[in-house]
Amino acid sequence: MEEKLYRVHVLIVPYPAQGHINPAFQFAKRLAYKGIKSTLALTNYIFQSIKPSQPSHPSLQFETIADGYDDGGLAKAESIQAYIQKMEAAGSKTLSELVVKYRNSGNPIDCIVYDTCLHWVVDVAKDLGLVAAAFFTQNCAVDFVYYLVHHGMLKLPISTPVTVPGLPLMEAEDLPSLISVEGQYPAYLEMLLNQFSNSDKADFLLVNSFYKLESEVLDSMSKFCPLLTIGPTIPSFYLDKRIQNDTDYDLNLFTFDKSTSLNWLNSKPDRSVVFVSFGSLACLSDKQMEELAWGLKKSAFHFLWVTRDSKETSKLPHGFVDEIGDKGLIVNWSPQLEVLSNKALGCFLTHAGWNSTLEALSLAVPMVAMPQWTDQTTDAKFVEDVWKVGIRVRDSEDGIAGREEIERCIREVMEGERGEEMRENAKKWKELAIEAVSEGGTSDKNIDEFISKLLN
Repeated sequence: MEEKLYRVHVLIVPYPAQGHINPAFQFAKRLAYKGIKSTLALTNYIFQSIKPSQPSHPSLQFETIADGYDDGGLAKAESIQAYIQKMEAAGSKTLSELVVKYRNSGNPIDCIVYDTCLHWVVDVAKDLGLVAAAFFTQNCAVDFVYYLVHHGMLKLPISTPVTVPGLPLMEAEDLPSLISVEGQYPAYLEMLLNQFSNSDKADFLLVNSFYKLESEVLDSMSKFCPLLTIGPTIPSFYLDKRIQNDTDYDLNLFTFDKSTSLNWLNSKPDRSVVFVSFGSLACLSDKQMEELAWGLKKSAFHFLWVTRDSKETSKLPHGFVDEIGDKGLIVNWSPQLEVLSNKALGCFLTHAGWNSTLEALSLAVPMVAMPQWTDQTTDAKFVEDVWKVGIRVRDSEDGIAGREEIERCIREVMEGERGEEMRENAKKWKELAIEAVSEGGTSDKNIDEFISKLLN
């Protein structure tokens, strides 16, 4: 066997979706900064889609595993359930082969950090005699709700309101939608509940959050299973600035010309623009796109709106683009971190996905939360009622957020009495996010504890 080149080699396996890859790679960067060999295992399809260049840091690298759909990923699967099952079979085999390949090298793998949506990875790690660390990419509040449902401490269908130690009083609309809406995407619900089917086998439970953001729920959940917060996992440039050249996530499934957005933003007055983005998965109906469009126009503020592709753009009202003129800019993608940190930005109209929420909190941007599904409803509850950094758009009886409601919420954040309070609260959370990952901060200490235990 060759002489070992690194003290520890960690293999990180994210679920193959943009919102899961980003935090996984950012955690890998943190480990590499601290002298740990870190390998990110992408699926063959994702790797070919991104075609990532070799990371500048010598302790970082990429490898690939199979998901059973190398020629198209999830889009080629017969169903969500088929994809999950096939990925477990193909992924388990190729992940084991990858570990064996490194076993007799100078960099044998010591630990696998796995996205909890891929709960089967812990069994692979243990069969191979490796340390296993579960990585929860959603916030602790959502994780705790799934934990309680999985262990039968919250029965389905759930009667509301729900009282859970560490969480505010939760109505049906505040719970993860996969739980509150019976029969909504049962394959995804099974996958998220399965996060806890074998998590007791993991040596570590890591959460993409920071302690002061969710202290009460973290304290409550830690009575059932010990947790280490290691977030927020966003590029160091926007937080502690310790990692050189860490200015972006670096792995993007979508290509874009960022100059279009930034040049337009830079021509606008300070705090005058509403940034509108619903992430990489949310799909708004034709009616909802129409109501959102007219709500933005009626608000009379400048807006930068990301409509991911031509199919989504085609849902805009006829003549809308011509009618708004320079008041709004509609693009297919945008450099979200650079937009959120731009001085022209006044607020973020968001689906309240966890990555977007963490970014806004870390960059002191108040939010208009318009959740669509899964964890976003719970994130929106915390944005409005716990962290008090935004306001939630309320749907009408037909499940559509109307233009008047959207206009009202935008105006409240941009110019209302509560808007300034939200901005001040957002500044506080930004300071605490920076403190968490800075040297000696809670998340930084937790990463050091993780590394120390691996070394021992």
